[in-house]
Amino acid sequence: MEPRLKSKSSPEVTGAVQQLYKAVHAGGVDPLLLELVHLRVSQINGCAPCAYAGVQSAKRQGETEERLHSVVTWRETPFFTEPERAALAFAEAATRIQDGQPGVTDEIWAAAAKHFGEDQLSAIILHIALTNLFNRVNRATREQAGKTW
Repeated sequence: MEPRLKSKSSPEVTGAVQQLYKAVHAGGVDPLLLELVHLRVSQINGCAPCAYAGVQSAKRQGETEERLHSVVTWRETPFFTEPERAALAFAEAATRIQDGQPGVTDEIWAAAAKHFGEDQLSAIILHIALTNLFNRVNRATREQAGKTW
């Protein structure tokens, strides 16, 4: 499968995205947790380039192969902490809002709020939204896995 676009993003788009990522990382969330959220959202959306880049980034930050291979089945493994589980559940609920899915329920919100303050929750929400944005752009343009950014 060939990518549909060959050109790079405009400097305005790149600058805006960089500002959004600065806001995410200013929220006080562990960067490794953000990578796990990014990976899970990308898995749900079937975004190969984002899943690939997320794994590579998490590895650079010291994440283990065992946990990376288990993100897709995080509920059935003992490898994730309660805060990580709350963030992964939140990421799934915020991503799977099509076809009548309930989205982020009060129960899911409360579980996340138990572990994260408002600034952190805001950062996690923005990170989920950005990941969904890039997943959709990559799927629409047929971007290929193998790149990191």
